[in-house]
Amino acid sequence: MTQGVRWATAGMLVLALSFVLPAAEAAARPEDPGGGIAEILRERLEQMQSTGRVEVAETELVFRRGLSEIYQKSGYRPFWTPERLGVLLELVRESEEDGLRPQDYHLATLSRLAPELGAAGIDAMARANVDLLATDSFALLLYHLYLGKVDPKSLDPRWNFEPRPIGDQGGAGFVLDALTRGRLREAVAEVRLNHWWYQKARAALAEYRGLAARGGWAAIPPGQTLKAGISDSRVPALRRRLAATGDLSGESLGSTVFDAPLTAAVRAFQARHRLPEDGVVGPGTLGELNVSVEVRILQIRINLERARWVLHETPPGDLVIVDVAGFEVAYIRDQEAIWRARIQIGRPYRQTPIFKSEIEHVVFNPTWTVPPGILAKDILPAVRRDVGYLGRKGLDVIDHSGRKVDPAGIDWARQSAGTFPYALRQEPGPDNALGRVKIVFPNPYAVYLHDTPSKALFEESARAFSSGCIRVEQPLELARLLLNDPQEWDAREIDQAVAAGKTRTVRLRRPVPVLLMYWTIDPRVPGRTVFKRDPYGRDAPLARALDAPFRLRRRPAP
Repeated sequence: MTQGVRWATAGMLVLALSFVLPAAEAAARPEDPGGGIAEILRERLEQMQSTGRVEVAETELVFRRGLSEIYQKSGYRPFWTPERLGVLLELVRESEEDGLRPQDYHLATLSRLAPELGAAGIDAMARANVDLLATDSFALLLYHLYLGKVDPKSLDPRWNFEPRPIGDQGGAGFVLDALTRGRLREAVAEVRLNHWWYQKARAALAEYRGLAARGGWAAIPPGQTLKAGISDSRVPALRRRLAATGDLSGESLGSTVFDAPLTAAVRAFQARHRLPEDGVVGPGTLGELNVSVEVRILQIRINLERARWVLHETPPGDLVIVDVAGFEVAYIRDQEAIWRARIQIGRPYRQTPIFKSEIEHVVFNPTWTVPPGILAKDILPAVRRDVGYLGRKGLDVIDHSGRKVDPAGIDWARQSAGTFPYALRQEPGPDNALGRVKIVFPNPYAVYLHDTPSKALFEESARAFSSGCIRVEQPLELARLLLNDPQEWDAREIDQAVAAGKTRTVRLRRPVPVLLMYWTIDPRVPGRTVFKRDPYGRDAPLARALDAPFRLRRRPAP
């Protein structure tokens, strides 16, 4: 019998299974004449359990507990033949196509030891060592392809996405079954994301690695702003740069004139990099043009890793995805975006958190109660300077009984957010901070989707203006999609509910999942990958972790 086992989220492979090997499959594995290899495997794994580590040719094995369980359940028989090892080495090299590092899977050591496995007279110790190292490599490769190399909780302790189990047998059973039956390529194909976003991001990685192989592009020298109508010696460099990524055709690359086709090409580049599309090469556009192809490759790899963290999680049916770095929200139905809108997110010092939840209800004409963070950082300091601030912002002081209190009678100098005995509330209206509608989903951060009176800010290309909540450009359209009731809640009925001016809460017939994600690329259109800015500076720490040697995180002692 096989118990369902999950790949662990904290970076550990949890192994708790009882696995019986079919006789026909077991017979296909390498032979162990006299049982010498099995005994060495047992001794080496027992050594690992007692000392906490084992090395093969100065290469430390990673899945210490996992290896012990796998070999114990298999009777300590070897798994690897020269043919299987050749397939494994191919798979390890191909991991680069997923943005992973082949060296993390013992490529150098396995390549050096591989000829020994097929050599006549190889001793049992050498064969056992190769077997352990190859099994460690294979398990690690499957683990990283399915869950990602980097534990997201190591970068964000608030992370609450949980991965789905792998296969019907769980992680350990999956690895053992693949090794027993020699299904190496099939296992890798099964754990690799079969999601359109991931596949297109892999294609983008191949495209930009091809650009790098052809020399990438040279930086455009600094100088005056380049725009339509001018002639400048740097224009040919601009033309070559845009031609390298297909934003400009290869004609007239030597021309120094900034003409209409070049203006259109600059606008196309700006659109792909979420810049103001003015066709002018000022400092911002020049900076993006001069980002190297190597950095773009790393940016794609970073986002492939993020995809491995979350895209196994995308449920069927309706779904709301908030792309925090992309300043966009989308409503997904049957894996297609049927609606998109611009959003405003938290300022860099009040970042919108990344998490998942379920939207439960919609509130028309909401009141706004000032949350503790804004009370401490914004409201109390302003009121201490001028109590009239509350009146200008339309904020009422409310006691525990729900009655309004005269703010002039409060000693504001002695108030703090931790001991403030009142609530500050803003009634519904055109100046309410939440606008006409609030879309609510449970979370510990007091974050939700909502309307805003600050609509002019949607015209900015970088829209990090809020205190952490997500301001939506067309929130009533999102509310209509969520309520999903054309009879009772069509656009006309929603407009009437808003016009009534009264606070009204409407529960959804069924909750809709909402995923707050952070993507700094968008590979939707082949050959036209969008590269976004990184408003919260999250790419750099992930890049460092992605390219660091992998170490399993130990669970804390009970």
